[in-house]
Amino acid sequence: RAAKSTRTVVVAGVPNGLLQDEIMADILTIHFQKSRNNGGDVEEVTYPTGNKGVAYVTFEDPEVVDSVLKKEDHQLEDKRFSQSYPLRVTSYCENVSSCIILLLPLVWEP
Repeated sequence: RAAKSTRTVVVAGVPNGLLQDEIMADILTIHFQKSRNNGGDVEEVTYPTGNKGVAYVTFEDPEVVDSVLKKEDHQLEDKRFSQSYPLRVTSYCENVSSCIILLLPLVWEP
């Protein structure tokens, strides 16, 4: 079984405070399991994290990470949202705070 870090992606742009954390984690799980999102079996979603609007998604198969990262336009949608939310999905790295800093300019909300 591959190390957890090779099976995990960092997801930025998760809408904050709209729904209970457990429900948001479920919505993220469903999003990343869908084949139209290049997803696969999700082992675990970590949300909330120490960083606002950020979740970690761990897949059962490390190959799913590659396919999820290849999809350029992840839009988080749910009937409970009034709009869709663009997500920025990047590789997991051990020093997550440095990864988040790189993502901040890309998570812009007007």
